[in-house]
Amino acid sequence: MSKSWFTFITFCATPALAVALGSAVLFAGAAVAFAAPGGAKPAATQESNKARRAFAGLITDDRCGARHDMDSGKSTTECTKMCVRNGSKYVLVEGDKKYDLAGSGSELDGLAGQRVKIIGSLDGNTIKVDSISSGQ
Repeated sequence: MSKSWFTFITFCATPALAVALGSAVLFAGAAVAFAAPGGAKPAATQESNKARRAFAGLITDDRCGARHDMDSGKSTTECTKMCVRNGSKYVLVEGDKKYDLAGSGSELDGLAGQRVKIIGSLDGNTIKVDSISSGQ
């Protein structure tokens, strides 16, 4: 009698295990087949894409950009500071590119209108400033 129970359990468990193994192989294969081309990058790799790098250019405001109104009688520094006081944001103009700056307002204010070298990370169109120094 006990042998018949063992045979019955073996008879039921074997197909169930075979179906489970087949499903696992099928789903693993589907995951590989539908993966993004080149493989999806893990979050840690995406963060390393925002690595620190150097930027060089002119600190100015997003209203005037690199061309300040010379008829105003103000220097580039004075014009930049005035525009920022009136609601503009600091930007870095690097050739034909313009980047928003996220950093210490007092540090940016002290170098407004000057050519600078910035070490930071780029996130979209915003440079997160780690360090900044005058000149190139």
